[in-house]
Amino acid sequence: QVLVAESGGGLVQAGGSLRLSCAATGNIFSINAMGWYRQVPGKPREILATISSSGATNYADSVKGRFTISRDNDKNMMFLQMNSLSPEDTAWYYCNADVTYPSGSSYSRSLAWWGQGTQVTVSS
Repeated sequence: QVLVAESGGGLVQAGGSLRLSCAATGNIFSINAMGWYRQVPGKPREILATISSSGATNYADSVKGRFTISRDNDKNMMFLQMNSLSPEDTAWYYCNADVTYPSGSSYSRSLAWWGQGTQVTVSS
């Protein structure tokens, strides 16, 4: 069993900053890529940024230059530093982890690990 949990959301004024955290816990052998997504009710989930186990990053154009993804492999954690927030960034933010975990006498790998989300609201 693997659990993923986000934290750090809240209400912030336009131009402000927030730092989101994502913690993966449970029976984990290793975590491969991790990513941050967001979703506005009624719209598809949007990928924001991904980070590989070696630290290589990719960003969506909508957040490039404003958001920074990072991770702490020792603690199985990932972070999203969000700067210059605007009301358009208001959404539920989710983290996803590609986890390799013990399964019987071997290992399995799954991208199915999602957190419950943390809400970010940016006021104008």
